This record gives sequence, C-alpha cells and structure tokens, in this order.
Amino acid sequence: MSTTDPSLKPRRRGRPPKQDGAYLDTRERLVRTGVAILTEKGFSAVGIEEILASAGVPKGSFYYYFSSKEEFGGTLIAAYAEYFARKLDRWFLDESRPPLQRLRDFVEDAKAGMARFDFRRGCLVGNLGQEMGTLPEPFREKLHLVFLDWQARTSRCLRAAQAAGQIGIDLDCDHLAEFFWIGWEGAVLRAKLERSPAPLDAFSRGFFAALHRQA
Repeated sequence: MSTTDPSLKPRRRGRPPKQDGAYLDTRERLVRTGVAILTEKGFSAVGIEEILASAGVPKGSFYYYFSSKEEFGGTLIAAYAEYFARKLDRWFLDESRPPLQRLRDFVEDAKAGMARFDFRRGCLVGNLGQEMGTLPEPFREKLHLVFLDWQARTSRCLRAAQAAGQIGIDLDCDHLAEFFWIGWEGAVLRAKLERSPAPLDAFSRGFFAALHRQA
C-alpha cells in the first residue's frame, strides 16, 4: 500500500465532525469568531476557551480543526486579508465614482463600521502589528505582505485619480499609498483609544488637503 494513502495519515486531536458540511461550518464559525474578537483584543490576551465559548463550539474540538493557536492565528490573518481586499475592491474599483471619491467612500465606510461597534473594534492586522514583540515570528511577514497588498490597491486608485486629472501627474502614488496606510492605522488605533471618529476625520482631512495642495 502507498505511504501517501490518506487512510494512513495521523488523525487530528479532538472530536471529529459528523460530516464534511459540519466540518466546514464549524471551522468557518471559529474563523469568523476569531476575526471578530481579534479586531477588539490582542492575540496574546485571548485564550482558545474564549473563542470556543463565543463560537458555541465544544471544548476539545479546536485541535481537530487547527494544530495550534499559531496555525489558527495565521488562518485569521489570511481570512481578514481576503475580507478586507474585497472591501477595498468594492470601493476602489467603483467606476461610477471619481477615483478620489472612492477613497473618501472607503474612509466613510470604515468610520461607520467602527461606530457600529462603539469604536471597540479596529483593524486585526494593525492590532497584531502592535503586539508583534510577543507574537510568533512568522506573523511578521504575513502582516507585512497584507499591508503591501493594501498599499498596492490604494496606489492603483490614486493612479486612476492622476489619469482623471484629480491629482498631480508628478506625484508618487506608491509613496502616497504607503503614507495613507501608515497614517490611517495610527488614526484607527487613536479612534479606539478615544472611542471617537475624530482621529479618523483629522487624518483624512489632512491627507486629502495635501493631495489638493499638490494638484
């Protein structure tokens, strides 16, 4: 018999699901719950028990779906990155709106999202970056790549603004996109601290004013 026969693979720990559909449903519930909790709390401070209780998954089941908390954390980063990329595309690729208005629309949507949870939730990637000193080292590259992806999407939107004559053709859109995300993540952190949209408004006003001054 071949050593690659799936039947010879070691079984995961924990309680197995009754069927494939149940497996996918439970795993997705754990991921969704983990993402929601980590937009509010730190990875190091959150125990697996809290996530299981919030997701309504029995104790002892976690290790059937994930080999470790580190693997779970990596999955949460990937899930949040995918979700946020879709969000950015929804705003930045909306050709019914002028390019700079697309960026403004994203800002307003993000503000509304934070207000919906009384500014207790922020950015999962930004939150993890704040505690990188206590996280598994592989998280560093994962988080960095997510920021680079967001910057690339933002840069494309800004280049569309250049093509539309909204900003100066000589501006470095890659640099502007990097500046936007460095400033925006700081504003999100401050908004959580103050439980207020004021830091988001202050940053966005300054960013767009700078663009117009250089138009």
